[in-house]
Amino acid sequence: MYGQTDEEDEWLDQALRRFAVDRDPALREEIVERTNWLALRGARRFASRGEPFDDLLQVARIGLLKAVDRFDVNVGVQFGAYATPTIMGELRRYFRDHTWSLHVPRRAKDLRPAVNEASDQLTKELGRSPQVKDIAAHLEISEDAVLEALEANNAYRSFALDTAGSSAAASTPGDLDNVVDREVVIGLLDRLRPRERTILYLRFYEELSQSQIAERIGTSQVHVGRLIASSLAALREVLDDAIPSSG
Repeated sequence: MYGQTDEEDEWLDQALRRFAVDRDPALREEIVERTNWLALRGARRFASRGEPFDDLLQVARIGLLKAVDRFDVNVGVQFGAYATPTIMGELRRYFRDHTWSLHVPRRAKDLRPAVNEASDQLTKELGRSPQVKDIAAHLEISEDAVLEALEANNAYRSFALDTAGSSAAASTPGDLDNVVDREVVIGLLDRLRPRERTILYLRFYEELSQSQIAERIGTSQVHVGRLIASSLAALREVLDDAIPSSG
């Protein structure tokens, strides 16, 4: 598979540097073909959502093309780390255009308010962010149901960002694609504290789940979710300050 050996990585680095200079369409196509495994991997992650796989792969390849066109060889980030979230963002936008919130189950939508309320209440009672098991015990539901409701939170926030404008986006960010353009994210991460910067990198570049991140850094999944939300809001404010109002 491409991208798994030093020789292949060296070829890609040199090819991207050449493309940045001459923008050769043939070289662009070769880069895309030899990194197509990134598009395949992204499409497979959404294969259970009810859409034809060929359509998902086509969307993922559009994201891959955009990544090739936009990649800055001088940033110091590996192409795969840049291309993966670009591809995932394209797929998420596709689902937002065709469905609401990536087919969130009705049960998760119904549980979302109760889970949020329980999280706030338990935070006050426990003096810390509650873990998934704490919320599940409080509501007398399964941990899986809590996790589904937390994912519904992200989907709901994503929907709100598409419909409510930038002011709502700043207060309830749920998805990196809706907060800042992919090509400026790297330049903004240094505005965050090391802990928040690490969490965003793990979530959107290594694509770890919130529970995986929580386990890696030693905190609760709920706290990770809140740190992601607050960090994205901070990045959005930086971006808004940097872009003059069109009005």
